[in-house]
Amino acid sequence: MEDKKNRTPSKLEEKLNNIFGFLFNRISFVEKMLFVFHLQIMTKAGLSIVASLKILSEELENKKFKIIIGKIKGEVEKGRQLSDVLAEYPKVFPAIYVSMIAAGEAAGKMEESLKQVATQMKKSHELASHVRGAMIYPAVVLSAVMGIVVEMVVFVLPKIMVMFEDFKSDLPLATKILIGTVKFTQNYGVYILLGIILTIILFFWALKNVKFKKSLHHFTLKLPIFGGVIKKINLARFTLTLSSLLESTIPIVEAVKITASVQTNLMYHDSLLDVSESLKRGDNLSKILMKYPEIFPPMVTEMIMVGEEAGKMDDMLKELSEYYGNEVDSTMKNFSTIIEPVIIVMLGLIVGGIAVAVIMPMYTLAQNF
Repeated sequence: MEDKKNRTPSKLEEKLNNIFGFLFNRISFVEKMLFVFHLQIMTKAGLSIVASLKILSEELENKKFKIIIGKIKGEVEKGRQLSDVLAEYPKVFPAIYVSMIAAGEAAGKMEESLKQVATQMKKSHELASHVRGAMIYPAVVLSAVMGIVVEMVVFVLPKIMVMFEDFKSDLPLATKILIGTVKFTQNYGVYILLGIILTIILFFWALKNVKFKKSLHHFTLKLPIFGGVIKKINLARFTLTLSSLLESTIPIVEAVKITASVQTNLMYHDSLLDVSESLKRGDNLSKILMKYPEIFPPMVTEMIMVGEEAGKMDDMLKELSEYYGNEVDSTMKNFSTIIEPVIIVMLGLIVGGIAVAVIMPMYTLAQNF
């Protein structure tokens, strides 16, 4: 019998593995960040772009990324500009990085532009990591709480509720509510689950509608605690991206337009697109941003105004990006501390409510005897 473990895959299997591996092998942000960093190090060491791309394409473990870099190397070898080739892969290399590299090529400062791109990517990654890291704890705890509640209602409480069916005395209100909840879940549990799934599907479908998405994003900015965090995250992205683009000598109109594309909130995205149009008419950035006081606070507009007057707007934006980056970092670190008491109180109310509903009839029964 042929050993299945040692069997050599057929040519068809190899082709299918390569096709599916290419389709589903996602290129992570960290992989792209390391690629740019290594490319910058190699150019700094004196290697040509083609030689650097050749080495990196051979060293990459991600098959999809390896193929793309190989194609880019081939096009650059033919004499095309690196930025022009990168622009053909917008899902891998967003417009912000392509524009920064193009500016470096035009100024003959490729190494410097790659260093700026690597720094920008590192700061963006740190910002995103702080946000994700802070959300993991409450997400895990809330999932555990929901799992415990479902297990109690579906498996544990129905067995306990049986003893109250023949209870002759009038049951307490808390017990009646609990019995009603258990019976409703038993009778309509499948429909509840289908309803939840359908609601989630409808929600994501509705997100494709621009008006609904914009209304939702506007609403999230008004939320207590969360609204402030969302504003700080978008302001950190705005100032960080714009300062990097201006430092790369990209015209401010194009820089603001590119900055709009990296905003996660539509209110910021649409406002910055309007700002880029207003800049074409010769207006100052600070004066235009003052028209949007809800999303661009006075501190931002005033510091930008000072930068405009001093001719150092990119420096002011860099200071603002560091400030808001630190604010997001600080808020995210304290987020678990803020949300923990809320989760504990919620869990206590659920457990306490169930305990009261179960114990009160038993206490009444014991008094009768």
